[in-house]
Amino acid sequence: MRYNIRHITRFTYESAISESVMEVRMQPRSEGPQRCLHFALTTLPASRVMTYEDNDGNVVHHFDIPGSHALLTVTAEALVDCDAMRPLPYRLGPGGWSRLDAMTAAGVCWEYLAPSTFARATRKLEDLRTELGLERGNDPLVMLRRLMGEMYKRFEYAPQSTRVDSPIDDALTERRGVCQDFAHIFIALVRPLGVPARYVSGYLFRDVSSTDRSIDGATHAWVEALLPDLGWVGFDPTNNLIAEDRHIRAAIGRDYFDVPPTRGIYKGVSTVRNELAVAVRVGSEQGSTAAAGDAVPFRPWKAHRAGQSQDEADSAALKRRHQQEQQ
Repeated sequence: MRYNIRHITRFTYESAISESVMEVRMQPRSEGPQRCLHFALTTLPASRVMTYEDNDGNVVHHFDIPGSHALLTVTAEALVDCDAMRPLPYRLGPGGWSRLDAMTAAGVCWEYLAPSTFARATRKLEDLRTELGLERGNDPLVMLRRLMGEMYKRFEYAPQSTRVDSPIDDALTERRGVCQDFAHIFIALVRPLGVPARYVSGYLFRDVSSTDRSIDGATHAWVEALLPDLGWVGFDPTNNLIAEDRHIRAAIGRDYFDVPPTRGIYKGVSTVRNELAVAVRVGSEQGSTAAAGDAVPFRPWKAHRAGQSQDEADSAALKRRHQQEQQ
């Protein structure tokens, strides 16, 4: 399947700021059955966008806008091919745990076995582990399938019920959250069992027959676990799905802290009136459209310096935008 993705993020500041510095992780990865055929990132005000590759192989775009502005728009457009996934067995079979242990004992992906910023043990997490009776069992893949199903049954999907920096205890207490929370809880539960697990950010294509719980209009998050013979296998606890060709991978990391779609700072005395407005449209080349995921707020660092009023800032931003559109 071929997908066209358009991801628009807007930051509106209450008074004009003097500089924005930002990095972006929105470019779909090219590996395995997924290939990013085209990607373009543009900003308004215009900037020179540079790229580099981080330690996890994610393509990072970064830019600096030194001029005064009260509105920043970041637009990412991609064309991606995703082949159908190979059929996944229900279980690994005899010796699954011993083969997995041999892999991790050799130091494979050790960073995905350790606690991380948002995926770490808490008292409430251990209470859930006890409630689920979560143990290794006879087969790693069977255990992971069971955990995904149990989380789907026990947690309510509730957009805007948590924040980007919410600890997992918030979702554990209320038994409700968004895809980011479910991914972090899943990761924190399986790593101590010896299963390397990593966080995946990206998009989920939804067609008219979809029963996914994820809302339209933003990004999505799920988990990949490393298993012998199979490699990295995606688990989507939000929707109780094994990741398939509808899951479009943008970035991988230990948890959300490693791979936010946008991260940056700005200079000026201002707050963000609308912290994040994301419009993501994912469509096949046949022309159907859909949208994917959970909008995750972005809270830039705030400095303190006098700025112009919001009306003046909005007027100036609109004027600059009009001038750029006429060029």
